[in-house]
Amino acid sequence: MRFITTCLFGLERLAGEDIDALGYKRISTSEGRIEFEAPPEAMVYCNINFRYSERVYIKLGEFTALTFDNLFEGTKALNWEDFISSSDAFPVKGHSLKSKLFSLPDCQSIIKKAICTRLSGVYGIKTFPETGVKKQVVFFIKDDTACLMLDTTGVPLHKRGYRMESNIAPIRETLAAAMVNLSRPRERVMTVDPMCGSGTITIEAALLATNTAPGLNRSFAFQEYGIIDGKIFDSAIEEAKSRIKPPEMGIFGLDIDKTCIETSVSNAKRAGVIDYIKYKTGDVTKFSSPLPGERGTVVTNPPYGERMLDKGEVEILEREMGKAFEREIPGWQLYIISADEMFEKHFSRRADKKRLLYNGMIKCWFYQFYKSNKH
Repeated sequence: MRFITTCLFGLERLAGEDIDALGYKRISTSEGRIEFEAPPEAMVYCNINFRYSERVYIKLGEFTALTFDNLFEGTKALNWEDFISSSDAFPVKGHSLKSKLFSLPDCQSIIKKAICTRLSGVYGIKTFPETGVKKQVVFFIKDDTACLMLDTTGVPLHKRGYRMESNIAPIRETLAAAMVNLSRPRERVMTVDPMCGSGTITIEAALLATNTAPGLNRSFAFQEYGIIDGKIFDSAIEEAKSRIKPPEMGIFGLDIDKTCIETSVSNAKRAGVIDYIKYKTGDVTKFSSPLPGERGTVVTNPPYGERMLDKGEVEILEREMGKAFEREIPGWQLYIISADEMFEKHFSRRADKKRLLYNGMIKCWFYQFYKSNKH
């Protein structure tokens, strides 16, 4: 069976490594999308274990669609009856890029009509009540090639289920997990987020450090589909739980706002990792190591001036943050995501490496500092 997983732009390598770790075969990779081959039960293991992906789709087919007739006939030719019963709801949504068929409402209508025509011939009915299980059909048309898929995830994978509360500018969980991964966590080197907000980076650090599958505390769309035996899901959950281990590093979260600390604690409790994270109030401009003399890594998401603070306040914060880190923790590695293209100037240090990432639709740079200015 063919599957497609989607991810934020810039996370394709990490999402691909998740596929490799489960032993499945990657077929192709493009911006924000990876196609792979796997047995049907992969929809269970992928949704539970994928740390950097947003969704997992069953790929039903792909064909050239230069006209609406092409789109109709190509869709009609697919085996929809293998996945959709006579009572199921099957709404259609999707996107089109660089293609002759660019009207999304028209594409939706044509695909819906084609599926109904196919199923009508199979089930011998003309009207579909769509009162049963919702099975989301998704199309993606790019360069005049249409790809038809069935969503197995439902609520996006970045919604792990622990963040019932958040501050006004939360970072997506999948991106936070990627930031932690890219910071190269090491044994006996603490991870610190000095502006932890609702705790997302620290919680994702704890999930990664304990090898906890990110999908353990939530449900998925495929569970209602009747495609996979529920025993397979139960077995996959127990298998994931058996891999959890104690962390080999300390994790600390600080924030100047006491309410943020309270929110972080609540979220960490729901995630089941509160025992591995220490939270306390603290001002990043007066930052000092939570464990003086020990090695550490900062991984953080400071305000960009998008939803928190204005541009002038952000510049002042970046300058003071740079001074505090250089003064108090000159030997630490720093990993900071920001939408501010002038961040290095304000921070008074040139990054050793930076990479383009997206926090939702916000274009950001992940600044990586390995060596102090003093060295």
